[in-house]
Amino acid sequence: MPEAVRGLTDNPGHAPSWYAASARDRRVRPMLQGETEADVCVIGAGFSGISAALELAERGYSVVVLEAERIGFGASGRNGGQIVNGYSRDLQTIAARYGKEKATRLGEMSLEGAAIIRARVEKYAIDCDLVDGGFFAAFTDKQMRAMEAHKADWERHGHPGLEMVSAQEVGRYAKTGRYAGGMIDRLGGHIHPLNLVLGEAGAVERLGGQIFERSRVIRLEEGTPYRVVTEKGAVRARYVLVCGNAYLPPQLPEISGRMMPVSSQVLTTEPLEAGLAQALLPANYCVEDANYILDYYRRTADNRILYGGGIGYGGRDPKDITAVIRPNMLKTFPELAGVRIDYAWSGNFALTLTRIPHIGQLRPNLYFSHGDSGHGVTTTHLLGKILGEAVAGHAERYDVWSSLPNLPFPGGLRFRVPLTVLGAWWYEMRDRLGW
Repeated sequence: MPEAVRGLTDNPGHAPSWYAASARDRRVRPMLQGETEADVCVIGAGFSGISAALELAERGYSVVVLEAERIGFGASGRNGGQIVNGYSRDLQTIAARYGKEKATRLGEMSLEGAAIIRARVEKYAIDCDLVDGGFFAAFTDKQMRAMEAHKADWERHGHPGLEMVSAQEVGRYAKTGRYAGGMIDRLGGHIHPLNLVLGEAGAVERLGGQIFERSRVIRLEEGTPYRVVTEKGAVRARYVLVCGNAYLPPQLPEISGRMMPVSSQVLTTEPLEAGLAQALLPANYCVEDANYILDYYRRTADNRILYGGGIGYGGRDPKDITAVIRPNMLKTFPELAGVRIDYAWSGNFALTLTRIPHIGQLRPNLYFSHGDSGHGVTTTHLLGKILGEAVAGHAERYDVWSSLPNLPFPGGLRFRVPLTVLGAWWYEMRDRLGW
């Protein structure tokens, strides 16, 4: 039996990923049956929902989390596992759009997501293969100049961990001749994301929180308290946090209509001889390149190369993920030409029109956060914590984020995909031509 299939037989309900096959906690939580009550009901057991639930449980709130599938089923358990600081748009762009004051406030928070992850890993002894260090790779001198400007802007906002890398120094981080240089972020890093969210979920439970899997929300009844209804049960709660992101059901079109699911594809090789894995990525930093449609890759704890990229607007997946991703991997590392691919999978993240996360309140005590737009590992942890702060009556940071415009895609649901594809085609062409 192929290993990718074998990995699913003892961890059902997840994508056919290396993460699911190597998850350390494979317990299936119960389905919600009957009525229960809590201070807060969280919809979605990914990074955003679990981060908020943990913040609230630490503050003494009773919390129930409802997950339609399994903990970490969506992007939280399928992503590249890279701790990338900041947001999908740089602070200069944020300042130009929303003003210097808001850029300053967001800049103050831009390293916090990674800090939250590290603090929780230590506090709750979460075994998720945490490794420090990230490398941003540039193909062209133009991309190098953009990184230098990015570095200067970051440093103005207090980021101390950045260092430019010349073409001659690239080999310290990636053994490839593709790059003109790059930049390292010593505050970046990588993790096993499914084990991270499972470890955080376990912390929620140890603090008294309840998590129900296979408990899809089918209706939200307004009132004081709200009544959150699933197929076989319901939760009565004063506060409701909607954290479904790209896998959000259509019951709340005010949210789902302002984001677009986008798929990204990932594969992992078979375990490599340790010397080869170390030779390809000597510093064991994660890597992502500077193209609009970028590649990202890293070593795993068992010496595989995990390589991702590609994009599918509207959540569309290619028929053959390996055929899409493997050629780029071989351009980077020709040494892997004869290596077997053990796992290949995809997952959706939520893209907003502004490429900035949306966080807000639909009705009194009904909050949401979504649309991290490709930078979800860190921003979900930050914004989940901020949702918890808002529920607890400390809304200063929430107010900064909720004041940012939450815009619909031009053309509505029907035309958001073709218009976005057209824009992506333009930027991809610029990358290829070096403009």
